[in-house]
Amino acid sequence: MPDIAELQKTLGVSFKRPALLEQAIVHSSYINENPAYNLGHNERMEFLGDAVLSFVVADKLYREFPDFSEGRMTRLRAVLVRGDTLAKIARNIKLGNFLLMGKGEESSGGRNKAANLAGALEAVIAAVYLDLGAKAAAKVVHGLLAKDWQKLTSLEADIDYKSKLQEFTQSKYQSTPVYRLVSESGPDHKKVFQIKVIINKKTIAAAEGKSKKMAETEAARLALQKLTDDFTV
Repeated sequence: MPDIAELQKTLGVSFKRPALLEQAIVHSSYINENPAYNLGHNERMEFLGDAVLSFVVADKLYREFPDFSEGRMTRLRAVLVRGDTLAKIARNIKLGNFLLMGKGEESSGGRNKAANLAGALEAVIAAVYLDLGAKAAAKVVHGLLAKDWQKLTSLEADIDYKSKLQEFTQSKYQSTPVYRLVSESGPDHKKVFQIKVIINKKTIAAAEGKSKKMAETEAARLALQKLTDDFTV
């Protein structure tokens, strides 16, 4: 069994039930070759960890960026919880060194496979949640994602979608985008505005926001995404 004390130190936690962390690092191939092993593999924990991770990231986005639309938060969350991001983090903390796996899986480079690493990281998050609770799991997730979070959200905050759309349309269509209010609903303290963006008399995209500016920004982002193949931010 790998030294999970070192892994706990890396995560910044101390387990009350270390067996949960031990199970989180067991790949199914190890059970196939060692059916008598009593802890089982980590696949069910991966399922739970994925849900915990997604919730923690969604909660942080919601609280820190009150002006971001649902679509904008969904896109950022997808980047932060996707497999390659998790695999990179797992490599950074050397999680592959702790994995228990079958000889066949190990010989095929299993300790460095993105799917194995991402899944194991999700399972570790589930183990923290099950043993120490939601607050501890959130703290671990925030720590693991800190660098990616800072990089991604800083980039997102710096993007001026309306200016980028105007530059693009003037260059390609010799035209300037026109933003038009489609509807305004809700009470005065909770208005929702729907804006559409028009280019050469054609509606390209529409979006909602808590202010006209927010709706225009999201409509511009959607228009850029629709008009340009390489615009993925």
